[in-house]
Amino acid sequence: MTTTSEPTPQPRTTAPGAEHRTRFFDHRIPSLYAGRYRIDNRQTLKDLGGADRVIDATPQPFDVVQPRFSFDPTGINAQFPVPDAVGSYSQTLAHINLDAPGLPWNRPLGPGQPAAVPWMALLVFREDELPEDPDAVGLVTAGTVRRLLDGGLGAGDPPALPPESLRPDEYEEQCATVLVPQALFDAVKPLPVEMGYLAHLREGGRPDATRAGTDPEPDEGELNAVVVANRFPAAAGGRHVVHLVSLEGFDRYLTGPAPTKGVRLVSLASWSFTTEPDSGVGFGDLCQHLATTNGTTPRPADELRLRVPAAAPANPAGPQKEALDRMAGGAVALPQRLETGERTLAFYRGPLTAQPALGLPSPAATRLDSPGEALIYLQQYGVFDTAYAAAFTTGRTLALADAEFRSALLEFRSAARAAARRLASHPELAARSAEALTARHLTAPLAFEAFDRLLTDGDTRSGGARLVQALDQAGPQLRAGRRRTAARTRRSIGDARAVLAQPGVASLLTQAAPDAFAKVTAWLDALRRLELLSLSHLVPDPRALPTESIRFAYLDAGWVRAAVDGALSVGVGHALDADLNALATGGGPIPKCAVLINSSLVPNWPKTIVTAYRGTNTVEPVREAVFGTEIRLALFPEIIDRFELAEPPRGLCFGIGDVGTIELREITGDRIGHPKGEFPQPAGFARFLRPGGQDVLNVDGTGDALLPALSHAHGVARISSAQFALQLINAPQAQTFSRP
Repeated sequence: MTTTSEPTPQPRTTAPGAEHRTRFFDHRIPSLYAGRYRIDNRQTLKDLGGADRVIDATPQPFDVVQPRFSFDPTGINAQFPVPDAVGSYSQTLAHINLDAPGLPWNRPLGPGQPAAVPWMALLVFREDELPEDPDAVGLVTAGTVRRLLDGGLGAGDPPALPPESLRPDEYEEQCATVLVPQALFDAVKPLPVEMGYLAHLREGGRPDATRAGTDPEPDEGELNAVVVANRFPAAAGGRHVVHLVSLEGFDRYLTGPAPTKGVRLVSLASWSFTTEPDSGVGFGDLCQHLATTNGTTPRPADELRLRVPAAAPANPAGPQKEALDRMAGGAVALPQRLETGERTLAFYRGPLTAQPALGLPSPAATRLDSPGEALIYLQQYGVFDTAYAAAFTTGRTLALADAEFRSALLEFRSAARAAARRLASHPELAARSAEALTARHLTAPLAFEAFDRLLTDGDTRSGGARLVQALDQAGPQLRAGRRRTAARTRRSIGDARAVLAQPGVASLLTQAAPDAFAKVTAWLDALRRLELLSLSHLVPDPRALPTESIRFAYLDAGWVRAAVDGALSVGVGHALDADLNALATGGGPIPKCAVLINSSLVPNWPKTIVTAYRGTNTVEPVREAVFGTEIRLALFPEIIDRFELAEPPRGLCFGIGDVGTIELREITGDRIGHPKGEFPQPAGFARFLRPGGQDVLNVDGTGDALLPALSHAHGVARISSAQFALQLINAPQAQTFSRP
């Protein structure tokens, strides 16, 4: 297998499937902001002969009521990271999803601010940053709005709200507040222009929705508002608290320095989570190492095969070539002691091979009765290939070690043997067609059935059944001195073996002991799926599967067949038993190929999605298993063309990938959202962070800002907030391996 190298061998974020549609929209500007209003009505009566008369109606005040200092928490659709989550989030921007699509834009941030700028923002704080919540668990100071505006809830400037904008009942509303020191607020506060890019609308459409651009207006029932944070969690790990804050009344501090005593912000919603220390190696990094040699060059196909690497001369010949060819197929050279006491070397391998295995030599092509039949002697070089002999011994050893299987096998053979002998000894049964025979004919007492026939058989016109006729004739025959003797014919094993050749009889014999036969076939199917083998059977030399590696292998059906023959050899007393074993060999298919991964991906991402393809069709694994903590095995029923490792899904979130890039996505045409390459190149997202080491994203500030760079990458003057959100989608990363 080799890694795909187009357009780049780096792990790439794949486009979401077409099962559901998601569309982003810039904002929802209300036709009338929340606030206090008055309707003045004036009528002018025109006097044709004199002065006009003006009539002023009574002013009609009204309020547009929207949440301002708090809102119902049931209006929160989702949060990421989820509350109290523990995980690796240092490359993720927290976000909150609100049911009310217009909530972030239902009132202006301040006088003169653009309509697209929301009045709320999502701020992330770490431990020991908030004076009133040093442990970042979400502590807030609560009180009435009146106390907040009067400075009665503690230090920090409250919001500067015009008194005329407040309804009388709002003063008595309860609100939650947090104190943010001056330096911290100045470090993490978003600029007003950035706030417009950190909020957008999301529509989750129906599965059959048409493409964006040809659709009508968004589905109101599927719209949500999304507010995204501008700060990454600390790479060193620790607890973090997220506050959805109101910045109404603080607009002057967003473009200028905050007051010395800090600001007291209204917290509309909050939650906390814990991020684990960032080791610097994430899912994408590990996949990239599995797939490439230096982050860019795909590993050669030979390096991804399950075999021990061996240095070879330029032109090997003779014994050297033979040894190298066998090692290229996955065999290893092991010391061997012969029965004569001599010491030599032998080749050994398990069921997994680096190259397609050759067929078994005769007589092993039919059935193995002993390991010696499967021992291959390379006469020219004086060494043995012990692979199939070891497989036979392995299967026999596993069977002997499993008392339940051993008992079931002997019980099945005993019942099938008795049934075969019955058919051989009773021509009237053997003469019946296979369709007319049932399991009862093979197991029911024949004496009882014979007596039943005496009661029912015979010509009723001549006086009754055979029993009546026999009783009537018994007296005269005894007086005449006649005696009836039954002719008995002894049947040999050969006769019973001949019965097995009759069409349909073999399948009927499996019903002689159905429960035992089911246990035998289930055990053998598990052996075919390699479930009974240890890792040392699959990988005889650890050098074939080093740490942080992925290896692809073929499955040798001959090796598995030899192991099955070894298991069935237990308790075989004669040729009939060996023939009956064949009834149990028709179980499930043997897998065709395998993938082995030895990586910290296995314990750290246990829900990694493994997908295999044959052409365009998905191939489901017949078995997946984990050995120890870091080795994962996947077996497939056919040879696969492509193999993909995908990061476990975590919902739609925003951030950057492990390799320091994001996936550029199309923003126009009929392929909106489809990947179009990595950004930036070369990788490295640190340049888009504000100075100061606070991990705050420089969306559109001074210096190297992300928004202009993304706009330039797409060849447009300025992307919209919805297009900006589309670029920051941190979808699960995926790495594909393709068979050349």
